[in-house]
Amino acid sequence: MKEDLKKIRNLLDDIDQQIIDSLAKRQHIVEKVFSLKKEHSGRIRDYQREEQILNKLGNMARKSGLDRYYVEQIFREIINHSVRSQTNALMDYHNNVISDKTISVAYQGTDGSYSHQTAYRHFSERYADITTFGYDTFHEAGKAVEDGEVDAAVLPIENTTAGSINDTYDLLGNSSLVIIGEEVLRIRHCLLGLEKVPLNQIKRIISHPQALAQCSRFLSKLTDCKVESYVDTAMAARKVQEDGDLTQAAIAGAMAGEQYGLQILERGIANQEQNYTRFVIVAREPVYCDPQIPCKTSLVIATSHHKGALMDSLRVLDDHGINMTKLESRPRPNVPWQYLFYLDIEGNTQDADVARAIDELDKHSSFVKVLGCYPIQPKSEEVAQVPNDDTAAK
Repeated sequence: MKEDLKKIRNLLDDIDQQIIDSLAKRQHIVEKVFSLKKEHSGRIRDYQREEQILNKLGNMARKSGLDRYYVEQIFREIINHSVRSQTNALMDYHNNVISDKTISVAYQGTDGSYSHQTAYRHFSERYADITTFGYDTFHEAGKAVEDGEVDAAVLPIENTTAGSINDTYDLLGNSSLVIIGEEVLRIRHCLLGLEKVPLNQIKRIISHPQALAQCSRFLSKLTDCKVESYVDTAMAARKVQEDGDLTQAAIAGAMAGEQYGLQILERGIANQEQNYTRFVIVAREPVYCDPQIPCKTSLVIATSHHKGALMDSLRVLDDHGINMTKLESRPRPNVPWQYLFYLDIEGNTQDADVARAIDELDKHSSFVKVLGCYPIQPKSEEVAQVPNDDTAAK
């Protein structure tokens, strides 16, 4: 029986190798497609064609006795990766990014945090070497970019459970930083402890306030347990490891647990299973986005002080056929009872309609600032692989 099982496993290994080889061949063809697209106008992404391909693949799967949804899900990821690689290549082509170049990236937190993982997720396919620097606050990470200490910073800006992260909005509104990219990362919170102990033995749980908010239902079920805010999820994990207290636990990602040698006491403790955080990548200078690339533009505006001022501004976008995907208000610093409105719109500032809309928006507002134009990224289900030997922490 053991010999038969070994033979079957060897067959599976051979098939897996064939799948890898086929994916590699597919990627080489994708690169040829890009070489044609970079010199000619057209769209990187054709959603109608994608749906036709997925429908065809679904029918093929059913004829082969496979679950249609399972196959479509796999190929959605393959297509997303294809689009991502073409987008990155086109961005690098126009912005003169050299493949063997190194980049330094700031983030809030420490090794193993979600921001740390996102930095590698965003840059690892495009740069030969990445050096990351962890800071205690968003402001410090942003200032490191402004001062030229690092090339870019990764900042969380909103979460599907806990909502907007105001510190990042305030930093963008009050600094010269520009958004050059985004990442949407699936967040899988875990309860981490020194050893596998019953939950009723945990008397103190620490984590970042956003993580605590995202896990409020789980935490409400724990009795005789103190919940405290901490600087960062990964820093909380490190503190549990350093304190050596079996009654203490942290909420963080599995990678942070692995980083600091902690045990997972409970997995998937967020209120929502589909828990995603959107991160923005900020730098000192804007990037050029080819019109072929599906883009998002972020703005901050202050409306004039009259009745219906905000509606007048938003009507400008509608008149130009521009879709707004996000609207967030924040108090305007040093101006009581006035507000800044942060907008995300679908569109590229290189597009004439978008450019005209922004010009007209300026006429209806007392203040308009373009925070950045950058490629739209699909949500990511994966966790980036973070090396342990090249990360510096401040």
